[in-house]
Amino acid sequence: MRYQRPKGTADILPGQSEAWHFVEETARLLFGDYRYNEIRTPLFESFDVFARSAGDTSDVVTKEMYDFHDKGDRHIALRPEGTAGVVRAYVENKLYGPEFAKPYKAFYIGPMFRYERPQSGRQRQFHQVGVEAFGSDSPALDVEVIAMATQFFETLGLTGLRVAINSLGDAESRENYRQALIDYLKPHYDELSDDSKERLEKNPLRVLDSKDPKDQQFVEDAPSILDYLTESAQAHFTEVKALLTELKIDFEIDETMVRGLDYYNHTIFEIMIESEAFGKGYTTVCGGGRYSGLVKEFGGPADVSGVGFGIGLERLILLLDSEGIEMPTANDLDVYVVGIGDETSHETLKLVQAIRGFGFSADRDFLDRKPKAQFKSADREKASFVMTLGQNELDAGTVNFKSMVTGKEDTIKLSDIYEDFPQIYDQHFEE
Repeated sequence: MRYQRPKGTADILPGQSEAWHFVEETARLLFGDYRYNEIRTPLFESFDVFARSAGDTSDVVTKEMYDFHDKGDRHIALRPEGTAGVVRAYVENKLYGPEFAKPYKAFYIGPMFRYERPQSGRQRQFHQVGVEAFGSDSPALDVEVIAMATQFFETLGLTGLRVAINSLGDAESRENYRQALIDYLKPHYDELSDDSKERLEKNPLRVLDSKDPKDQQFVEDAPSILDYLTESAQAHFTEVKALLTELKIDFEIDETMVRGLDYYNHTIFEIMIESEAFGKGYTTVCGGGRYSGLVKEFGGPADVSGVGFGIGLERLILLLDSEGIEMPTANDLDVYVVGIGDETSHETLKLVQAIRGFGFSADRDFLDRKPKAQFKSADREKASFVMTLGQNELDAGTVNFKSMVTGKEDTIKLSDIYEDFPQIYDQHFEE
């Protein structure tokens, strides 16, 4: 029987994984500069962790969740996004305690799962990098998160980014706007899509997020939530705009943006880019915002809010490739050791192990191939140097040491290699 990977998944092979490492390590280094530390949460959680956080009208819960009952009849779901699990961990481990810094900053990198139609850059198992910061209501923290996301893309070499922001206000703002939106949409009820009809009473803001052509005409003319912000919510949004301007981060206001999950309030944002990788027009490559009430929903302090973002790695790597941004494709090989004759096998293995012990990459033949085939392997693997060891060298306690860049050869004592290979490498590398 021939087995194939499940639909909507991908094998990340050697030669591809190096680009993933590059992107992930760039994130780790940059986020560390902002004092965010890595958190790792389970790939599956109780179904309620995601259902309560995302909201029962979101597509994630109603259509896309991979959920099942385990052998203990517990309702389990594979994580469809990163925030809910991080919030659960934050509360369960009491990371809001006085012994922890405020705000508490964390980032995550890992696979997520959503049952949706696979397409370029969108898989059923996909990967996200994201950040969450808890314990501060300051607009400056909103702006720091946006600045960090834009700097991440710029560090990777992307240009032409477009930052769109909006405010969903506080609870009072949303309630006032909710009623205004219902009043506006109800006369068009029969013309709405089936999904929007269902959302109209439960969460009418989700209608604004609809991609159905039936709904688009009404979304364009819908009242703006910015006209319903309370005084404090307006002040928060005004400060966000002022700080973004202060940091020289260009932005535009998108009054119809609501994001796809129900837990957001106050500042929300998306970062977009125009690239042939995704067809015509701008495509969102990062989304996030501020949320209050989610920590309380999981049993934590009621006054602790959070702010963060998520970035899909498949789409990002597809974008980097399309834009021609150079990324690592393979590990460089420092030394290939060629052994001539069975009697050299022990010494060549000792050599590669000693070289690796000094922090260099090294390899040798494991298929009993002739010297010519071994030299071809060294060339194919782009080795910087080749060491050749035959019976004559073995008797003399030496190796032939050749630079594959300059072609220069030298005879080196085995004892010198075992004692201080870095000095030999540096000396010959500089020549």
